[in-house]
Amino acid sequence: MTVTLQDICEAADLITDSLEVTPCAHSRTLSEITGAEVFLKFENLHFTGAFKERGALVKLLSLPPEERKVGVIAMSAGNHAQAVAYHAQRLGIPATIVMPRFTPNVKVEHTRAFGAEVILYGSGLSEASTYALKLAREQGLTLVHPYDDEKIIAGQGTIALEMLDSYPDLEALVVPVGGGGLISGVAIAAKGLKPEMEVVGVESARFPSMFQATQGMPVKCGHTTIAEGIAVKQPGQITLAAITEWVDDILLVDEQAIEAAVLMLLEIEKTVVEGAGAVGLAALVHHRDRFKGRQVGLILSGGNIDLLVLSSIIQRGLVRSGRLARIRVSVPDQPGALGEVVQLLGSAEANIVEIRHQRAFTNLSLPLAEVEFIVHTRGMEHVCRIKKALDEAEYQVYLPDGDMSKD
Repeated sequence: MTVTLQDICEAADLITDSLEVTPCAHSRTLSEITGAEVFLKFENLHFTGAFKERGALVKLLSLPPEERKVGVIAMSAGNHAQAVAYHAQRLGIPATIVMPRFTPNVKVEHTRAFGAEVILYGSGLSEASTYALKLAREQGLTLVHPYDDEKIIAGQGTIALEMLDSYPDLEALVVPVGGGGLISGVAIAAKGLKPEMEVVGVESARFPSMFQATQGMPVKCGHTTIAEGIAVKQPGQITLAAITEWVDDILLVDEQAIEAAVLMLLEIEKTVVEGAGAVGLAALVHHRDRFKGRQVGLILSGGNIDLLVLSSIIQRGLVRSGRLARIRVSVPDQPGALGEVVQLLGSAEANIVEIRHQRAFTNLSLPLAEVEFIVHTRGMEHVCRIKKALDEAEYQVYLPDGDMSKD
């Protein structure tokens, strides 16, 4: 069986009364930054925080009464788990979800809150999948696969219908790729409506399984990525065939680019997106020439990011932009010396967050102590002005990412 545009249109009719149409909007600021006309599809605004509700609901509604009564099982790193659990609860279907042991806690707890039995097993989706298949056979449960299923693919393809209904002049869609269910459905729908449309997938460079599979290369992946929602080591058979036929290209982005994209969406669009949902923007920023001047749709596929991860991204982003800086100053080890440096920093409008005074672990001569200041600033230019003020006062200053100003 292959998925057709008609299947996707029927899926859209099936879920229309159960799921709200998520917003799709033009971003002036991101368009200025990337050089393309950027249109964002906010799939992170679904009730469970991700696009997975579409495919999960279509699959569950397709089950005959006898299968609904026995129950379903799914394996997922989080978003598919929540979608299956939520809609199974709504439809009165018992649900068991197998999740990798290191799934972000927010996704585990939300899945449990929807009434599903959650089993943590394995270090990744591959091991969780093997265990879920074993339980399905033993207990007679119906497997709701996260991506390699025609009903799932049809449900995810409804996103493209909505985007082209809102913005029919779109020229390209940039889509996150994990197992391939999302981009398969989107590509089939988009090209069915508009054959000249370019559909480009994006994977984490640490988990390039679909890119490697489409190139006939052996699949080799890393261990961790901030985009854990698309950290899939084994592409689906159905999705691989669909991507080979319908998808124009797959791009890879590194971890720092994904982090930066998450922060950009938070700062500019005031929307929280997980790593997997931000890879499209990361690709757009790092492949400007490819998309420059074109109308490009980005799918923000999910927003279920762990708060500790988000906090780290924010802090690291502040450091990279110079808005949070470390400044090490050598000061005379005598009363009043620290106060003088603090006064200089205040005069330079640096907001001191933390002070670390070091005497023992340093190579400075004994009359000196090393003081590290963590300061909030307005950016790199401001950091340079702060450093200049300290230099002019004849203090030895060191920026961990810069140069020693005095010898």
